[in-house]
Amino acid sequence: MSSEDIHNSTGESEGHDGEELEVAEPDIIDDGAAEADAGTLIGSGKDRRSKTLPATLPSDPLQQYLADISRHPLLTPDEEKELAERYTESGDIEAAYKMVVANLRLVVKIAYEFRRNLDNLLDLIQEGNIGLMRAVEKYDPSRGVKLSSYAAWWIRAYMIRYILNNWSLVKIGTTQNQRRLFFNLKKEKEALEEQGFKPGPKLLAARLDVREEEVVEMQMRLAGPDISLDMPLDDDTDATRMDFVPDDGVAVDVKLAGLEFQDLIRQKLNEFRGTLEGRDLAIFDSRLVAEDPITLRELGEKFSISRERVRQLENNLKKRLKKFIEQSDEVIDVLQ
Repeated sequence: MSSEDIHNSTGESEGHDGEELEVAEPDIIDDGAAEADAGTLIGSGKDRRSKTLPATLPSDPLQQYLADISRHPLLTPDEEKELAERYTESGDIEAAYKMVVANLRLVVKIAYEFRRNLDNLLDLIQEGNIGLMRAVEKYDPSRGVKLSSYAAWWIRAYMIRYILNNWSLVKIGTTQNQRRLFFNLKKEKEALEEQGFKPGPKLLAARLDVREEEVVEMQMRLAGPDISLDMPLDDDTDATRMDFVPDDGVAVDVKLAGLEFQDLIRQKLNEFRGTLEGRDLAIFDSRLVAEDPITLRELGEKFSISRERVRQLENNLKKRLKKFIEQSDEVIDVLQ
């Protein structure tokens, strides 16, 4: 990771979809835990300088990454403040780079908090690194908050979004309750089992302060991975799961019968219209079959009659139309 990488990444750190994460920036943050994070996973906080790399790097990619970032020294409070002021006042990219690499171990530490939610920690660390760079970009040293404490909010936010977006093809964690269940349901079930309780949906809902239906829904979502409906059932057949999904829609014969009846009614309306003239024709076109009927007052003004008279004419026209359709042999045959 170079200072140019930091510069490029901070300009594109709003996320995969282009929107900027909404992350709370509290005025006062308890930084007791975050203060020790940077030195907890790799090396001791007492040794604030770079360590000598082993002669042979470990073959595991994660261990290689840990060994690589351990070369970067942690910053003293004075060094951190001086670098932050340089970046804030003059946009010094080299200062931002030093703040980022000094806190890479913090990202790894936070990634381990989510290890039960995602197996590939390297992907999660990479996403957390973007959050770290975003935090450095927006960090204000004058607020008296340590960078590690402030960055932890951004790092977790980016990691949480990455996990939710990549867990399933179906959108998950769209509400606050869903996100709470996604990250805490399994942990709460294990805690209840250790205490000798049976973790049913009702008890879990009460413990997590959500509705029972939401617990059941999340349990179903977490029960297994996404399965393609087009995947063959086995190697010896071309049948897929889609072939066995019931169709709850309207049957084809019923749908066709409905369309036929609509065509017949439309035909009879046209025949009935051919028997009309004058005011009856205007009422039929402007009131009975119009998508946007005009008011009785407008029709009354057109023919110089009262609104009540138009209403009477309209009711008489409806009765004649009903009788005309009921006397149609074709309609009787369809209804029977």
